[in-house]
Amino acid sequence: MSALLKLARAMDWISTQLGRFAAVAVLAAAMISAGNAFVRYGLDMSSNGWLEIQWYLFAATVMLGAPVVLKLNEHVRVDIIYGKLKGNGPVYVDLFGLLVFLLPVMAAIAWLSWPLFYSMLKSGEMSNNAGGLIRWPAMMLLPLGFALMFLQGVAEVIKRIGYLQGKFEMDTHYEKPVQ
Repeated sequence: MSALLKLARAMDWISTQLGRFAAVAVLAAAMISAGNAFVRYGLDMSSNGWLEIQWYLFAATVMLGAPVVLKLNEHVRVDIIYGKLKGNGPVYVDLFGLLVFLLPVMAAIAWLSWPLFYSMLKSGEMSNNAGGLIRWPAMMLLPLGFALMFLQGVAEVIKRIGYLQGKFEMDTHYEKPVQ
């Protein structure tokens, strides 16, 4: 179990670093968006490439930032039962959700999105818009992001099993979101 916990901590570190990159990507997307608005309305000029890079950065924010959200236990969950559970109950619900829903879906989507990315990479597919960008870097974020989410899910399973065995300390306090 100690080797698996080291693996989980390594995945946590990777997710944290990618979360930092996602934070920079969202800032860059906002700055590019503001610059695009100024150039378009202030100088009456525009570029499809600059418009598309905003979407690429937004895709990076979502796909590379999602694993750190799971790591921080800030993801969306159905709160009908979860908030009422005491003791190890929430940990068992988390394990069920991770093993039955998250891991199979992330693996399937990563697997299914790979051929699309690969065909775009191989063909060098470009945007249909004049001055647009190549598409494979944005498409690469699909299999990469879902694979990283799968790996973070595996890390979460390991940590919860370690917690149940008394080999890993974890904050199981859950605070229902304000609505």
